[in-house]
Amino acid sequence: MIRNTKFAVTAAILSMICVQGGASFAKQLFPAIGPIATTALRIGLSAIILYLITRPKLYTFTKQQWLYCSAYGLGIAVMNLIFYMAIQRIPLGLGVTIEFVGPLFLAFALSRKLLDVVWAALACAGILLIVPWQSNGVDPLGLLFALLAGTFWAVYILMGSKVSRIMEGRQAVSAGMIIATLFILPIALWDGAILHLNLSLFGKGLLVAILSSALPFSLDMMALGKLPTKTFSILTSLQPAFAALSGLVFLHEVLTVTQWLSVACVVLASIGTTVFSKRDGQTPKNQEVQ
Repeated sequence: MIRNTKFAVTAAILSMICVQGGASFAKQLFPAIGPIATTALRIGLSAIILYLITRPKLYTFTKQQWLYCSAYGLGIAVMNLIFYMAIQRIPLGLGVTIEFVGPLFLAFALSRKLLDVVWAALACAGILLIVPWQSNGVDPLGLLFALLAGTFWAVYILMGSKVSRIMEGRQAVSAGMIIATLFILPIALWDGAILHLNLSLFGKGLLVAILSSALPFSLDMMALGKLPTKTFSILTSLQPAFAALSGLVFLHEVLTVTQWLSVACVVLASIGTTVFSKRDGQTPKNQEVQ
């Protein structure tokens, strides 16, 4: 039992490392093809990978299922596009921290516990520590993009909850990624940068897709099969910290002491609201197709 738990915890941690490592490698593509083409490349390749893994029976979907999957996929596309536009302007760790506030405040909104006011205040303190009240080198537009990405993350969670009630989760994710690809591809063609892909850039895009979707998808399934939902949520609450570390290691993005304190506030707020949530069997608030 202990061995299974250790394996599951390791799988959850490796999943976070993969997701944030994938985001770091994606950011390295921005100078060559920009965030729009990078989003299209990553989502498109992820859709192919997930389709091959899950083999969804698309021909069996009802009209309602297609409608929900379309809204779900649209949320995936917009969320990821805006997030990439954010981290083009600000460090990865700050981008994930700001974005994380979306699902965090959704959890607060759905809660009826007075204690959550404390966690909400802690999350707000974390955000206020990042806001560039003075000239501190943080791009305000990047922060706004990250906040918008967090808003769409919350919408994505709500749509994911709805779609999971009428169909199997893996098929919904795969279908949603296909819809997201169909939405983002015309935008990327209009942008034009994706037409300048070469074999090297395509290979890097494939690596991003594997790290961001295929590996985390599989690792999360392993972890969720052996860990209580609440434990899994507590572990994934560490995403902003892993993002900051990934930015430091792969992108040499050094955060200030204040910015690290901001990350810590949001992480603690997320852990707090998870630990003191009413139900142990609820859907993790901070799962994302990143």
